[in-house]
Amino acid sequence: MSDKDPGRDDLAGDTAAHSNPDEPAGPDGDAGPPRAPAARARRRRFLRWTAIGAASVVLLGGAGAAWLYHDLVGGIDQKHVGGQLGSNRPKKLNKSLNILLLGSDTRSGGNAEYAADGVSGARSDTAILLHLSPNRDQAVGISFPRDSMVKIPECKKDGGGTVPAQFGMLNSAFSLAGPTCTWKTLEGLTGIHIDHFVQIDFSGFKRMVDALGGVQICVDKPVNDPRAELHLKAGKQTVKGTQALGYVRARYSLGDGSDLERIQRQQKFMAAVVDKATSGSVLTDPAKTYKFLKAATKSLTTDDGLDLATMKKLADGLKGMDAGKVRFVTVPVEGYAPDPNRVQWNQQQAKPLFDAIRHDNDLPAAPAKPGPAEQAPPDPGKVAVTVVDAGAPKAAVQRALKQLAKRGFKVAAKTGKAAPAAESRLVYNPSAEAQASALARDVPDALLTADGSAPAGGVRLVLGRNGVHFAPQTLNKIKGGVKAGQKNPCA
Repeated sequence: MSDKDPGRDDLAGDTAAHSNPDEPAGPDGDAGPPRAPAARARRRRFLRWTAIGAASVVLLGGAGAAWLYHDLVGGIDQKHVGGQLGSNRPKKLNKSLNILLLGSDTRSGGNAEYAADGVSGARSDTAILLHLSPNRDQAVGISFPRDSMVKIPECKKDGGGTVPAQFGMLNSAFSLAGPTCTWKTLEGLTGIHIDHFVQIDFSGFKRMVDALGGVQICVDKPVNDPRAELHLKAGKQTVKGTQALGYVRARYSLGDGSDLERIQRQQKFMAAVVDKATSGSVLTDPAKTYKFLKAATKSLTTDDGLDLATMKKLADGLKGMDAGKVRFVTVPVEGYAPDPNRVQWNQQQAKPLFDAIRHDNDLPAAPAKPGPAEQAPPDPGKVAVTVVDAGAPKAAVQRALKQLAKRGFKVAAKTGKAAPAAESRLVYNPSAEAQASALARDVPDALLTADGSAPAGGVRLVLGRNGVHFAPQTLNKIKGGVKAGQKNPCA
């Protein structure tokens, strides 16, 4: 398909496979990136914007607030997906949540102003798989280039009938049979079970950004692009409405002209949205919260499985997520030989990335009695650990010391000794409960044991004959990408 084909929008063209954007974020078997500090965890919370109405449930705490739910969530267009995904789907392995986020380039309704040169219909202008870890303490969004050449399975259409399996660009799956076809395509290609989808159009995107009061960006030189309705000065600035939409969609006036570079720019913008939505007064001022949620839900389509119960469960689970734990990466790609304007996925690099998402296993819950401020557990670097040998094999003791150090804990150089025991325990003074909670995430099978006589300055990992099992660090093996929680967009 050429640049002049009617199936393309005029603001975003083909992917230049020969361009040299930053290296796509791929997996790496080495130690993962350092964990972000949790000092601002209470005011930098990850807003449930990606799960649409989930945050609205927070407003439903008192009796008589049901009208808020109907006003906000009742306006969302919900799509019945039963039977359209087929029976041969990837198995759900744990309690993680995977939500497919789709930016539609439809020109219908309020988006008619973007119609040009005979462009009609709708495609998935943006496709991101948002992964929320089982404990809701990390989130990773994987971007899939719209011009990726992929196998599209047979899909059922909304009005009846089917479209045959075929090979083509990823964004054409949406135009063939709607969001469920993109859903089915990505499940088949990644092996990741997707739980829900959320679709937003141009107008909805603009309203969300405006409701936040704009989002801060940075450009290295002035931009004057009438085609994208984009006019920016050099340096740090706040964009709203049409300018914000032009910034995330423009191709020829920003970067190297490739779709991969545009994806990276979109990821930085989304990280800035997360920062803006989780800081300041957006979540503390009811009027601003309502305004943002009203904008977020006005132009959305979701699957009918994203109901009130699911939203409430999601909102409850996301309360402690820090913005710095949100990261956006891009599926690794390589040139597509038959057409230099297209790309294909690098399967060798993509498989470990998909495996990390698929096998992000459950982590232990925090101690039953939360801390006074319900703060997130401290980073490993702030947790002092003493390993105590209570009958564990020597190799198990050495492995524990090595793993704890590798994961960033402050490990005492000298190990302790205790009477042999069958089970391994994590012994802590009640005053060190937060440190114990942090360590418990990495050693899920050690019994949490509060002991008033234990030293108050740290935690003791007492290794019994059964040794200890360390939780996998699958997500931390995903390298690169764009992280939320960064202060300066020009950095």
